[in-house]
Amino acid sequence: MDKTEYKPLTIPKLNWEKRSLTDSYGELIAQPLEPGFGITLGNALRRILLGAVEGSAVTSVIIKGVNNEFSSLPGVVEDAMQIVLNIKEIIIRNKEGLPGSMKLRVQGEAVARVSDITADDHLELVNKDHVIAHVAKGGDLEIEFFVESGRGYQPAQWPAGKSLQEDDRVYLDAMFSPVKNVTFDVEKTRVGGDIDYDKLTLRIKTDGSENPLQVLHYSVSVLRTQLEHFLLSAEIPFNEISALPAETKQEPIATEELSLKGVPVDLLLKPIDELELSVRAHNCLMNHGIKRILDLVNLTEDEGLKIKNFGRKSLNEVKDSLKAFGLSFGMNINETDVKRYMKDHEIDDEDDFDDEDDE
Repeated sequence: MDKTEYKPLTIPKLNWEKRSLTDSYGELIAQPLEPGFGITLGNALRRILLGAVEGSAVTSVIIKGVNNEFSSLPGVVEDAMQIVLNIKEIIIRNKEGLPGSMKLRVQGEAVARVSDITADDHLELVNKDHVIAHVAKGGDLEIEFFVESGRGYQPAQWPAGKSLQEDDRVYLDAMFSPVKNVTFDVEKTRVGGDIDYDKLTLRIKTDGSENPLQVLHYSVSVLRTQLEHFLLSAEIPFNEISALPAETKQEPIATEELSLKGVPVDLLLKPIDELELSVRAHNCLMNHGIKRILDLVNLTEDEGLKIKNFGRKSLNEVKDSLKAFGLSFGMNINETDVKRYMKDHEIDDEDDFDDEDDE
């Protein structure tokens, strides 16, 4: 049995820059890291984010009246090639990761947009204003789209030996990855009297079908899964013998900053009933002890998914409800700061929700 006494590692604290965080962009700051680890982890995460995250895209289409991508369509301004190029830019959020289909039918003079497409229930279209084609008076555009999931880039999967398909299907090359760009910077940071530790800033831009937190979680899961197979014996429990340096504890977001962004500060202390959630989502949160909106916004998404019977569907419902008030998960707001702000700004807190009243 190995009784070697190992030296602990420095455990980094992760912090998303809240002021710039959106559904398609996020900046993650990880510090402090062991000297040299910033470049090592930054490179590994960047490569996986760009090449290994799953996504969905249109891989083939049937355009009525067209049997190849070089055809022209009567009553449609764009030719088949331009329509295909426009179709490649459709952004799809696949809720289940399963194949699916979508349909578009536009008759008469009109602009055919993504919002005109009817999709399977598990497919959600993100860029609804994106233009597919311009249909002239008397024109008729009918398209059936076939959606698949995958990683990275996939060339058009034309069946071997056939130039024209029996069903007139046109195959498209597809970029599945929802990640558009990833950059990172490494700076030096201080731990106590030592200034040689690393600070990693990772910037992630997606197409909006997945948010930066989701793609990072996926990427770390991929990396960890792959590295586990390099362990030749029992893992050394560095997480157990290491600890976060006290200097790097994340400070709560100042309530003053939040107020500048239109967040209804008095709402934070009210019960979650104010969000008008479904019975299932409401009961799951209440049973877990999440009774106030403040308690809810201080949860991270990962913590939310660990709540019993509270799945991804409920999480997305709550996210949408919070977003309507300018709130989100993981805000890390201090209750004392909220009450002090309300007092300083003479905001009435007579509706302040007390957990004891609910018991």
